[in-house]
Amino acid sequence: MAALQEKKSCSQRMEEFQRYCWNPDTGQMLGRTLSRWVWISLYYVAFYVVMTGLFALCIYSLMCTLDPYTPDYQDQLKSPGVTLRPDVYGEKGLDISYNVSDNRTWTSLVHTLHDFLAGYSPATQEDSINCTSEKVFIQESFMAPNHTKFSCKFTAHMLQNCSGLVDPTFGFAEGKPCFIIKMNRIVRFLPSNRTAPKVDCAFLDQHKDIQPLQVEYYPPNGTFSLHYFPYYGKKAQPHYSNPLVAAKLLNVPRNTEVVIVCKILAEHVTFDNPHDPYEGKVEFKLKIQK
Repeated sequence: MAALQEKKSCSQRMEEFQRYCWNPDTGQMLGRTLSRWVWISLYYVAFYVVMTGLFALCIYSLMCTLDPYTPDYQDQLKSPGVTLRPDVYGEKGLDISYNVSDNRTWTSLVHTLHDFLAGYSPATQEDSINCTSEKVFIQESFMAPNHTKFSCKFTAHMLQNCSGLVDPTFGFAEGKPCFIIKMNRIVRFLPSNRTAPKVDCAFLDQHKDIQPLQVEYYPPNGTFSLHYFPYYGKKAQPHYSNPLVAAKLLNVPRNTEVVIVCKILAEHVTFDNPHDPYEGKVEFKLKIQK
C-alpha cells in the first residue's frame, strides 16, 4: 500500500511524458511507430476523400433536378403581395403621420420616394425595351442578348404628377400625398388574360360624415399594363423592373386618423385572405395634421 501511495516527483513525470512523446528504444512517437502513423493518416485521407465525393455527388444530383429559371416550390403563392412606398411601420402595420406645416415631419417620406424611384431613371432602364402592346408579353425563347429575355421599360416619368419631377415633394407639402403601389413578383404569374390589373384605393371604414376618398392614379386609370407580365425570373430577365401605380390622395380629412386600403382588381388576384393582410392589397393608417 505504501508503494501504491508513493507520489512521483515532477522530474519523473516529465521523463515519462518525454518517453511517451518519443521512445528511442522502440522508435514510437505518441505511442505508435512511424509506419502505423502513415497507415492511420492514409486511412483518414481516403475516408474524407470518399465522404467529400459522396457529398459532391449528392449536391450535383440535386442541382441536376433544379430548373435555373423557374422555382420548384411556388404553389402556395396564389396572389402576389402588395407593398407601399413610403413604408413607415408602426406597432400594427403601416402607420404614416405628418404635419403639413412642419416639413421636418415629411422630409424623410419624400426622400424615401426619391430613393425608391432612383431605380426607375432612364439610365437604369437602358437595357430594357419600349413596349406599347396592352397584351401579355409571352416569350417562349431567349431572344435577348446573353441568353436572356426582354424586359419592358418602366420609368419614373410615367407616374406624371407623382414622379417627383413635376412636384419634388410628391404632394406632401399641400396635404395631397402620393403613395406608390407595387405588386411583388411571381414567376410566370398572369394577373389577368385580357384586362390589365387595376388599383382601387378607398377608406376601409367609410363613415357617413366623411366623403368617399378621391384619388388620382398614375399611370391613368391606375392600371399595370399587361405587357409587364409574365415575369420569367431574375436569371431570364435580369433587367426587369416592377411596374408601379401612384395614388394621389386628394381629400384626406385633417387631424383625423383614417385607414386606407388599396386593392388590386384582377381576374387572378385575390385580396380576401385572412391569414395574409398583404396578399392582393395593402392597408395603412394615415393622419395628416395641419
